[in-house]
Amino acid sequence: MNIATTEDLYQSLIMDRARSPRHAGRLDEFDAEAEGDNPMCGDRVHVRLRREGGKIGILCHETRGCAICISAADLMGDAAIGKADTEIHDLADAFEAMIVTGVIPDRLDFLDLRALAGVHAYRSRHRCATLPWQALRAAIGKTMELRHG
Repeated sequence: MNIATTEDLYQSLIMDRARSPRHAGRLDEFDAEAEGDNPMCGDRVHVRLRREGGKIGILCHETRGCAICISAADLMGDAAIGKADTEIHDLADAFEAMIVTGVIPDRLDFLDLRALAGVHAYRSRHRCATLPWQALRAAIGKTMELRHG
C-alpha cells in the first residue's frame, strides 16, 4: 500500500486545478475587472467579479500561463467568493507573505491555498503565484472608484 505525502497531495491539487479550473471563464455581467501580466514568463490573468450584498458573489478568471499561475487563480476564486474587500486584501496579504516566507498562516479561510506554500523555495516563480491576487486587488480598486467616483 502506497501512502501519499502531503506534498504529493498538494502537487496533485495544483495540477488538477491547472488542468480543470473551476472558476475559469468569462462573466458577461460583472462589476469590475482587471488584468495582470508577467512578460518575463508569459503569464496573463484577466479577473472579472460580480458582487452580491457587498461581497464577491462570482469570480471568474481567464488565465494563460504555467500550472502555478492557473491553479493560484483558481484557488483564489475558492477563497475570495463570499468575502468583502477588506477581507480580500487581508487574505491577499497573507497569501503573498506565505509565498515569500513559506510559512502557512493559521487561518480557517486559507482553504487549499496552502498547497502553493512550496512556491516560496523558487523565487523566480513567486510572481506566477501572486499575479492573480494582484489582478484581483486591481479589480477591487476599480470597483471602489466606481462607487466613489
